[in-house]
Amino acid sequence: MRASRLVSILLLLQTRERMTAQEIAGALEVSVRTVYRDMEALSAAGVPLYGEPGHDGGYRLLGGFRTRLTGLTAGEAESLFLTGLPRAAADLGLGAVVTAAQLKLMAALPTESRGRARRIAERFHLDTPAWYRDAEDVPYLTAVAEAVWNDRAVRIRYLRWAEPHEITRTVRPYGLVLKAGHWYLVAGADRRIRTYRIARIIDLRVLDERFDRPADFDLAAHWRAYLEHFDARRHQDTATLRLSPGAVDRLPHIMEPAVVRAARRTASPPDADGWIRVTIPVESHDQTLGEILRLGADAEILAPAELRDHLIRTLDSLRHLYARP
Repeated sequence: MRASRLVSILLLLQTRERMTAQEIAGALEVSVRTVYRDMEALSAAGVPLYGEPGHDGGYRLLGGFRTRLTGLTAGEAESLFLTGLPRAAADLGLGAVVTAAQLKLMAALPTESRGRARRIAERFHLDTPAWYRDAEDVPYLTAVAEAVWNDRAVRIRYLRWAEPHEITRTVRPYGLVLKAGHWYLVAGADRRIRTYRIARIIDLRVLDERFDRPADFDLAAHWRAYLEHFDARRHQDTATLRLSPGAVDRLPHIMEPAVVRAARRTASPPDADGWIRVTIPVESHDQTLGEILRLGADAEILAPAELRDHLIRTLDSLRHLYARP
């Protein structure tokens, strides 16, 4: 276990040049004290380590030292074949590169690990688009990816939902996110960080202008915060429902997780018929009404009155439609 950790420390320092003991401890999920002991062991073994004190200090390898300890365990080799997204790589224009890399990786593995890695590839397939939807057409994805990689500003013409629907904007591409089969660009614009759906870019030009990427920008952390803010921003209203036991069971299959969590959190004790009252977040009356109709007679809208009236008018229209000869 310790030998594997020492190799991991060497590889971390090779790839990141300088790291603090705290950063190494966080990456390897050990204590800082353990890192100090490991550093002493590496120094005693002749590894040329140099530690710099202070706020901007840390450990680094001297003289361009490189280790050739690149052997993979069976589990590590298998995990590499699970991280690949063939469709995503093809979208980014890297399909051939990824295929070549996998072939080289397979050739470098011992016979036993090669067989296990092949079985992983044969038994697991990642399909990112949602059910009943085709993958989006993203003709500008490759150009955006190159701009992200090279820190080049881009000028985009973009089609959005709000008015004015078509806008032109110069943005600084920070990263790409693949979410449920859709590609999104996270970029700096107008002193803010904005998100653009790649499929809605209708024209793009990569500029000669380069930019400095914010040193403290964390794409994964930003995306998590963006999703939380997105849910809070679009759920501006609430509705009170009365649900049968059957509706409660079906709710997770009909409504999104944020709505289901709110329903469970606000559920009242069952009445004499076993029905409960819940309060759920609402994005729009039309969108919520469509989901409630899927519950049929197992759900009753109690509030707001506007949503209840909207349902009554919809049911009246349906009754008149089906009452015609």
